[in-house]
Amino acid sequence: MDRITQLQDEIQQLLLIMSNTIGYLTSRVNFLQVAPDIPITKQRNPEKFDNPEVFEANKKELVADLMTKAKQVEYLIKSLPEPEPEEAQAHRLAKLEEEMQVANAEYIRAVHRAKDLHGQVKEALLKILKDTDAEVITKGGP
Repeated sequence: MDRITQLQDEIQQLLLIMSNTIGYLTSRVNFLQVAPDIPITKQRNPEKFDNPEVFEANKKELVADLMTKAKQVEYLIKSLPEPEPEEAQAHRLAKLEEEMQVANAEYIRAVHRAKDLHGQVKEALLKILKDTDAEVITKGGP
C-alpha cells in the first residue's frame, strides 16, 4: 500500500473516531444547567446516559484515541516525500514528453512495417493461390 493510500485510510479512520466521539458525547450525557437564567427543560432516562465517573473515563479514552490517530496521520504526512521544485518538475516533464514522442514515432514506424509485411504476405499467398489454381486447371481437375 502506498503512502497516499495509507494516509487516506488513516484520515478516514480519524474522521470515524471523531464522528463516533461526537455521537457518544451528545447522546450519553444528561442535560446540565450551564447558566442560572436558563432552566433545564428535559431529562434523559437514567439508562440512556452514563454516570459522571464512567462518562469522564470514556471521554478520556476517546481523547486518547483521537490523539493517537492524529499523531499517526501527522507521522504519515511527515513521511511523504518533499515536493519536487517547479523547475525540476518542468524539466522532467519536458524530458518525458521527448521520450514519448520518440516512442510514438517508433510505434508509427512499426505499424507501417507491419502493414508492409502484411501486404507482402497477402501478395505471396495470392500468387501461391493463383499458381495452384492454374495447375489444377491445366491438369484437368483435382
